Amino acid sequence: MTTDAPRLRTEGLRFLNRRRPVLARLAGWSLLEAAQTFLFGYAVARALDHGFLAGRTAGGLGWLAAAAVAVAAGAYGTGRVFRAVSELVEPLRDGLVRRVVGRALADADHAAVSRLTHQVEIARDTFAGLVMVSRSFVFTAAGALAGLASLAPVLLLVVVPPLVLGLGLFLVTLRPMACRQETFLAADEAVAEALDATAAGLRDITAAGAETRTATEAETRFAAEFRAARTLARWGVVRVLAVAVGGRLPVILLLVTAPWLLSRGATPGDLVGALTYLMYALLPALQSLMQTLGTAGSRLTVVLRRLTERGRGPTGPEHTAPEGGPLDGVAGAPSGPGADPAHGAGNVMPPATTPQPVRRLRTGVRGGAPVREGAGWGKKPFRPAGPVQPAVELRGVTFAYGPHAEPVFQGLDLVVPAGGHLTVVGPSGIGKSTLAALVAGLLEPAGGEVRLCGEPVRGAVHRRALVPQEAYVFSGALRDNLTYLCPDPPPDPAVLASARAVGAYELLLRLGGLDAAVAPGELSAGERQLIALARAHLAPVPVVLLDEATCHLDPAAEARAERAFAERPDTTLIVVAHRISSARRADRVLVMDGTHAVCGSHDELIRCSALYRDLAGGWSQPAGALGDANGVHAVAGPGLPGDRGHVVAHRPVGQVQAVGDLGDVRPLGGE
Repeated sequence: MTTDAPRLRTEGLRFLNRRRPVLARLAGWSLLEAAQTFLFGYAVARALDHGFLAGRTAGGLGWLAAAAVAVAAGAYGTGRVFRAVSELVEPLRDGLVRRVVGRALADADHAAVSRLTHQVEIARDTFAGLVMVSRSFVFTAAGALAGLASLAPVLLLVVVPPLVLGLGLFLVTLRPMACRQETFLAADEAVAEALDATAAGLRDITAAGAETRTATEAETRFAAEFRAARTLARWGVVRVLAVAVGGRLPVILLLVTAPWLLSRGATPGDLVGALTYLMYALLPALQSLMQTLGTAGSRLTVVLRRLTERGRGPTGPEHTAPEGGPLDGVAGAPSGPGADPAHGAGNVMPPATTPQPVRRLRTGVRGGAPVREGAGWGKKPFRPAGPVQPAVELRGVTFAYGPHAEPVFQGLDLVVPAGGHLTVVGPSGIGKSTLAALVAGLLEPAGGEVRLCGEPVRGAVHRRALVPQEAYVFSGALRDNLTYLCPDPPPDPAVLASARAVGAYELLLRLGGLDAAVAPGELSAGERQLIALARAHLAPVPVVLLDEATCHLDPAAEARAERAFAERPDTTLIVVAHRISSARRADRVLVMDGTHAVCGSHDELIRCSALYRDLAGGWSQPAGALGDANGVHAVAGPGLPGDRGHVVAHRPVGQVQAVGDLGDVRPLGGE
């Protein structure tokens, strides 16, 4: 069928050649089944001619007893056949599983779930069915045709031509069916990959208002799979015709030509025996062969080719620095003669085939201002001893979720200065939350070191506060929920000030004040996040990590909370963002793409990073948010600078339409 067919055929022959003893046992037990087919029809014919029609009832019963013995012997052989087939099927399945898992670990194959849970099982079941059915048809047909020849050779003239015609019609459909089957499996893989990407990016989809677009794309994949299934079903109709010609037409011809056959020496017993061969041996075997080989056989060919095809290495976009040198404010990036401008100033998961040098990644220092007093509410604010040290530092950090997993980070260097504000962006699943967990000390790197305020992170966890996406609130007093990160009980004015700063004050009043009892199950996800944000703002720590901690808040509430932390004295803020407005508020933005890390300001990254431009376009606020405090205008619309009423907003996804006839394509007033 394809250029992979010779390779697949060679591997299949090699697989079978290593199991010749199993094939020999399979053939031996199948001969016992063939003997049963031969004896059953022959015994029925002789019981009629030489027994009951001749007036010898005992002789007829004897022939029928011989047929019963043949059936019992055949059943015993069939049981042994199943055992031999299992010795072929299970090694095939184990080998395919090893290939799929190895390929998934090496190439990050997003279709691995479909391959393991669906395609490998298809290969296992259809291979077993093919072996059973093909073997059964070959030996059953041999036994039946031998029986017809032994009864009356003239019977072959009636049975063999339509049988050959039906088999020929069946063989003609094999190639088209295989092509349609491959189309169906490709559509099934596309559906699995789309659902995997959608499930991983639900937060981004919701934040960008892209629910309709995502649903439309998924519906397109489902529709393609449905069309492929319908086309496959139409070819199944041709298979039904082939069964009718090869299996049922001989029965009709045998009845129509009965007088002619009797005149050529056939006996009534021969006709009954021939009908027995056709109805109870050839027809069932032919139906099973065409159904299994036609549908499952072509499916097996396609599945095996897809499961054993050589995987391609992962590829991904490279984000380049602007012409003329590295980004301003990114220390350690290559510059000067021989520098490679095609790589950013970070090293996250470099391709295995191209070793990359480890480069230092720094965010900008907020004007180099000295650390101020007043971190949190406590009486002992954090003061670094001696020169100002970085608040967060990663040195050659390598991390993977398991010894055989692809590294999430490899040789990553990152420096965030005290008082800095860094936002981390990138596609879902790229490692943003993993980075936050490493900085927080929740995960331990396989190599390298993570330091917090000049100390190893394991000994400095009291210097940071982490607010995850799913905020934790326990049953008890609201005061306890807000203050349990504080080593000493804070005064109520400090608690209320933190609640006001992050936007939780109205919630505090609605719940009944600081002494009100909190039931976590009665709070919404956004309310739980507000409580967690107020708790982190109150904590006397110099480093705050917000890991999508505002994803359940609206953009205005998110902006207020982030500004509260950014304006808090002596605070280093790291935000894992799900909206582009968070990146615009930060001093520096770290863009992660799974291959390189690029750091710079919003304007710098818009110029130099294709991925960041794509994220910025996809994460902009939906139309209608014209009062955005950060000046983010996703689309043209009424009320924007330069608008004189010639465009209006259309639909919430931000499409625009002209008012009146534009007439030509010249600029409207130069805009």
